[in-house]
Amino acid sequence: MITARAAATFDPVARSVATARAFVRDTLQGWGYTDVVDDAVVLTSELVTNAVVHAGTAADVLCLRTEDGVRVEISDHYPEREIPLQSAGLDIGGPDRENGRGLLLCAALASRWGVEYSPTRKHVWFQLDLPDRPVGVRSAGPLLPVGMLPVTDERVRVAVVQIDSEGAVAAWNDDAAYLFGYTADQVMGKQLADFTAWPQTPGTSTGFDDALRLSRWEGSYGIRGADGRTIPVYGSHLRVRDTEGEPSTVCLLVRDYERAVLQTPVRAPASDATESRKTDPFEVFIGSPAPDDLDGLLQRTVERARDMLDADAAFLLLATDDETELEVRATTGLPSARQRFARVPVEAGTGRYGSARMPAVHEDLDAVPGAVPLLGNTGMRSVVTVPLKVEGRLTGSLGVAAEAAGRYSNEEALRLQFAADRIALAVESARLGELERLRRGSLSFLVEASDLLAGTLDRDQTLALMAQMTVPTLATWCAVYTIADPSSEPELSYVLHEDEERIDGLKALLTRISPPEPVPTPGARVWTAPSQAAHEAALRTSMRSITMGERDGLGSATRTTLATAAAVGGETVVLPLVARNRVIGMLTLGKPSDDHFRQEILELAEDLSRRAALALDNARLYSERTAISQALQRSLLPPGLPAVPNVEVDVIYRAAGEGNEVGGDFYDVFPIRDGAYGFAIGDVCGTGPEAASVTGLARHALRLLAREGFGGPAVLERLNAAILDEGTRSRFLTLLYGELWPQEDGSALLKVVCAGHPLPLRLRQDGSVEPAADPQPLLGVMEDLELYEQQFTLEPGDVLLCVTDGVTERREGTRMLGDDGLAEVLSHCTGLTAGAVAARILRAVERFAADPPSDDMAILTMRVPEPRT
Repeated sequence: MITARAAATFDPVARSVATARAFVRDTLQGWGYTDVVDDAVVLTSELVTNAVVHAGTAADVLCLRTEDGVRVEISDHYPEREIPLQSAGLDIGGPDRENGRGLLLCAALASRWGVEYSPTRKHVWFQLDLPDRPVGVRSAGPLLPVGMLPVTDERVRVAVVQIDSEGAVAAWNDDAAYLFGYTADQVMGKQLADFTAWPQTPGTSTGFDDALRLSRWEGSYGIRGADGRTIPVYGSHLRVRDTEGEPSTVCLLVRDYERAVLQTPVRAPASDATESRKTDPFEVFIGSPAPDDLDGLLQRTVERARDMLDADAAFLLLATDDETELEVRATTGLPSARQRFARVPVEAGTGRYGSARMPAVHEDLDAVPGAVPLLGNTGMRSVVTVPLKVEGRLTGSLGVAAEAAGRYSNEEALRLQFAADRIALAVESARLGELERLRRGSLSFLVEASDLLAGTLDRDQTLALMAQMTVPTLATWCAVYTIADPSSEPELSYVLHEDEERIDGLKALLTRISPPEPVPTPGARVWTAPSQAAHEAALRTSMRSITMGERDGLGSATRTTLATAAAVGGETVVLPLVARNRVIGMLTLGKPSDDHFRQEILELAEDLSRRAALALDNARLYSERTAISQALQRSLLPPGLPAVPNVEVDVIYRAAGEGNEVGGDFYDVFPIRDGAYGFAIGDVCGTGPEAASVTGLARHALRLLAREGFGGPAVLERLNAAILDEGTRSRFLTLLYGELWPQEDGSALLKVVCAGHPLPLRLRQDGSVEPAADPQPLLGVMEDLELYEQQFTLEPGDVLLCVTDGVTERREGTRMLGDDGLAEVLSHCTGLTAGAVAARILRAVERFAADPPSDDMAILTMRVPEPRT
């Protein structure tokens, strides 16, 4: 028989689910059916979600009261959406499926349930029977024989102790004096904690003072009596305030074995029929099977916690390894994108949530601003939070919140704590599994990053690698600042965003703001300047757009500015790049609007920044060394070739070592006096700075001595003495030195001295090739040299080829080009200009072997052109 009914219709919006839960809860509590409220709310939440979210239609909720229980009907307007038949081996499905989950819950929780179809709608109904209890009795103990009743003394002594806001004893009754042996005068004004033996939990900061600050608490501890013995007591603490608003705590204490006097009776179970349908408490709360991944498990937890307490929002935070911070990992009913991975200090805050190690109930957050930092500016007013603990260690915090004040009491805190205790171990196990996978991935990432960074010594390429390794693996965007020297300002050197279209806007934004301060302290620090600048620019652009209208491309500029603001509107962190005890730059990582970094990601980024800093500094040192080497090498070569009348002169110079070694080969062509020119080509033993010093000495000494009027042999003898004067730093030197006099008849007179150098080759017009000088001792070995010069004339069309041993000693396996091979190549160069002859010789040398040349090469060619007809 139906004794009452209540109906309501809810629009197809997500907010309607919470409104429907509140409607059912208020209706059933008004009927006095509190025993079945929780199950009814859970089922209503699932079925209304199916209607307004999945079916996309309005939901009609009808509550019918009967003498034995309550029937709830939920209807949507989507009759085509059916369910699988429970026949022929088919089942409804698992709890993780989008459709069928509500029906699975009906089968688990309801006494009866069913589905009815009509041409315009679908009805899902469930029946919840009331537990079979004596009429008018909410909770009663069984009838017991007198001998089984709790034992007390001849009279029950209840100590009444009142504690002021500072924890000092303000009232002490006679029973307290009897139980503990202290008179009121002996304890008044003293801290009650001084008389307390509190069972401190290892590894936590929860103590007696924490219990006294709770609004209500029950439990066992000890009081040290006047005789020194500890008396076990059972206490019930209630926090109150007087008419002036001053808080205090009233404690009722009895002997521990007399706890039945104060202990709150445990709520009786519903019925045997209901218990027979129950499975493991964890599965009842979280659903079976539980999600495999951590994020899925956490999200399912907050959704079920919200439904269980008919809340508007719920959240779950996980503790860091040192338990100093809590990190937001799952939310519902809150802006999750803004809150995800946000961190909250454990020991900070003005309310009980600051500790997070014990259950806490906040009746009105407006009265205690900042008590729960996570809920700031969310519209939530009442909240209950409970800790997740594993083996006494804080592993997280679970909370639910409502927009109305005064929604929760200690009863809801106990229910939520029971749920938290059931899931804490599963959450911690899943978290450790995720952490292990992340650490393995981090190790692989760092190994690969180290290989890539070690594979280049180019500064620009190192900067690009740093950014490309962080985006998008660690961050949405990245900027690298470099510092040239301690007195220089940081310079923006590289910018990268996962969306290439955002790079220019991001670079322009970062250019307009001051760079971060180069602080050498390790670790990531938050940098708010980019997000603030982006938001201000977006605001100015939007206001200008509204004022001026969308004309002349202003709309496109507005969209670009807003997109940049969204790209850098999240958390931005700066990590110093420290190498060799100096800050050489900063690595800046950023997230999009309202997003945060995970602590594990920041730790990985810090490891990467250390490796990247060393690679960047190595690239800097290498670039400086290369620049010095190249500058020195250029200083050892003549600035240019003089124009010699009636003689073509060309030179090709190739230094081995990819530009990072100063060559030991050198050449020079310079005017001596009117009508006379000097030329030289030489090879110093070895390479590097020591060889370069001899090269510089030789080239400058040749010019100086030749212009002083010394002949070829005298020039080389004095150069030999100068080389020997260098002592242990001296190097032997092969040198071909000559003087050139262009003649009026079109020929050219040459005088040469070949000191240990490959002989110059003369190519005649008929293609014959012959040495143009005889070999003589090299320089830098013997003190007394007797050198002589040889004279010959280059006729029109003749070519003189001078090379270093890098040309003649070109090898391919056991083969060597040699003097004969060079002469063979030269014999086919008749009629070519001096530059063409040098180019052909170089091409022949390069093609002689597959490997690149390993020695320096210098090729000097002089040709007397044929007269024009």
